[in-house]
Amino acid sequence: MKNPRPQHGKRGPRPRQLVTLRDIAREAGVSASTVSRIINGTVKVSDELTASVEAAIAKHDFRPDAAARGLALGRTFTIGVLSQAIDSPFYAEGLRGVERRLLAAGYAALFMSGNWNVADEERCMRKFIDHGVDGIIMFSGCLDNAAVKDFGKRCPIVMTGRHLPVAHTYSLPIKDRLGATLAMRHLIGLGHRRIAFIAGSETHPDALERLAGYLEALQEARIPFDPRLVVRGDWREEGGLIATTQLLEAGRAFTAVFCVNDQTAHGAYLALFRHGLKVPDDVSVVGFDDLPSSSYSLPPLTSVRQSVRVLGERAAEAVLALVAGRRPKVESPPVELVVRDSTRRL
Repeated sequence: MKNPRPQHGKRGPRPRQLVTLRDIAREAGVSASTVSRIINGTVKVSDELTASVEAAIAKHDFRPDAAARGLALGRTFTIGVLSQAIDSPFYAEGLRGVERRLLAAGYAALFMSGNWNVADEERCMRKFIDHGVDGIIMFSGCLDNAAVKDFGKRCPIVMTGRHLPVAHTYSLPIKDRLGATLAMRHLIGLGHRRIAFIAGSETHPDALERLAGYLEALQEARIPFDPRLVVRGDWREEGGLIATTQLLEAGRAFTAVFCVNDQTAHGAYLALFRHGLKVPDDVSVVGFDDLPSSSYSLPPLTSVRQSVRVLGERAAEAVLALVAGRRPKVESPPVELVVRDSTRRL
């Protein structure tokens, strides 16, 4: 089956004839409806038949009309993705994972930032629903459970970093407390007893869980808790710089710092450098998230790995399952400690 060459007439060349769904079906030896269902993932057929259809599609570079496909299925093939700060390296990794998985499934992502602000998050959620997205992925956030439940009545929602057992939603919680405990056990095992903690925001679930892990590890090792060693940051490098500077200028003795995330740890590095202290010779430092940049910092940062890119991919898989009317069967990626050169035995 070949497309005819353009024919020239009085008004110039005619557009070449487009390959249709029926053409693909004829070449693959199946019905047009079967081709449509294979493309949309709404039918299970043999691998051989699927391969035959995919070969015909590839041969003719067939691209289904997205608008017609969406109209027929009652979908827009778009997914809303709410992060808190698109410029954050953490969220950027997650968004890459989401986009990669959605594109492979023929979906487009619509990204918006909530800025850790309830009003902004509500505005973003309404925009998503007004645009008719088929589903929404929320990376953590400030909206309370009641608000998320209400939005979930109008659109399937997948939420990361929180556990929300309500209808039309699916949760991918992060094991923040376990990760923090692993970081602290590592430092305590190296002989550190005066361990500072650069925390996150007071109301953020991840920050609260990581603080709980810090406290749990101290209690487990029978190390008295010193509240003066806990200083609040803002998840960013600047917050880590300011918080660590406060600790140093207040004269609070410590031999190690556990930071709520890697960006905070990078800021802590700068504060220690400015005060003439070396990592890890004078102070050991541990982060959380294991961002790609952390293996290239000087020295390479010991960090708790929770692959946010994998988290993004699994969130996308989960929302696609909800859109298709299925209960997702994916879990949050595991946490593990990646030991590098920023920690040493006391």
